[in-house]
Amino acid sequence: MITRLAHLCFQTNRFDEMTAFYRDTLGLPIKFSLRLPDDRIFGHYFVLGGNSFLELFDAAGACEMWGGTPGPRSPSPGQTYQHFCLEVEGIADVRKAIIEAGCDVTDITKGMDGSLQAWIKDPDGNDIELMEYTRDSLQLA
Repeated sequence: MITRLAHLCFQTNRFDEMTAFYRDTLGLPIKFSLRLPDDRIFGHYFVLGGNSFLELFDAAGACEMWGGTPGPRSPSPGQTYQHFCLEVEGIADVRKAIIEAGCDVTDITKGMDGSLQAWIKDPDGNDIELMEYTRDSLQLA
């Protein structure tokens, strides 16, 4: 039985920028980091809430650890990833804090599902939806 999303995993060539974005701009705490044999950090697990995480790997470090050649990342054939969504409380305050941290955020709108939403991008260009459920949200009906 599936109980929840355990983690999302991104591999990046901008590890420091991505770390700063998720840790500092979005305020996600790092639960733990993964290290190479020489003790350099090449991965972080960011807490998304409960036991759900965003896993981030430095591409060069991951290749050093597990093999392969670092280079530009491209989607696998047939991959249909569009975005991921973070549930928030107080979307207006969250939006304001993200803007103050220097990140562009769309206006808040109400989606077809009845939830409030705003959109951001991480340094690699991944689309992230910020969503606050409302009494009209179909997810809660």
